[in-house]
Amino acid sequence: MDAAFLKYPDAAKVGELLGQKGLTLALAESCTGGLVSARITGVPGSSLYYKGGVVSYDNRVKEKVLGVNAQDLKLYGAVSRQVARGMALGVKDLLEADIALSVTGIAGPGGGTEDKPVGLVYIGLSSREITKEYELHLAGSRDEIRRATVKEALEILRSYLTMQ
Repeated sequence: MDAAFLKYPDAAKVGELLGQKGLTLALAESCTGGLVSARITGVPGSSLYYKGGVVSYDNRVKEKVLGVNAQDLKLYGAVSRQVARGMALGVKDLLEADIALSVTGIAGPGGGTEDKPVGLVYIGLSSREITKEYELHLAGSRDEIRRATVKEALEILRSYLTMQ
């Protein structure tokens, strides 16, 4: 069995599905800071399907690079369905990918509010067929929330690709 599959089974499975379907992937990450991209590129051969990613930690990057609507950032905040959607659509267009995944959230330990607590994460998925957002409520330390977000993001992508 391939060593990458043993080390990163979630990313290896996503890569296998992308390769079988001849699809390309782009990522836009905020709270994970590139961890999803690192997992994807941890699999040998990922250059066949992975276009690249944008770590858009700052709202100006979300707006200026990804084209996220400034009004969405102002009205809903960086951690919102609307911004996750805009990030996914933006990186898909920017990198001319078939599928894009975005992640925005509050990993903590600070930064949470009653309305948007630590552990609130939105994942956006955009393809030719759909654009959808997922809301997650995760618990744990900053590192645990970030790792759980990577796992959930790859599972969302795997599930979508399996149904295609």
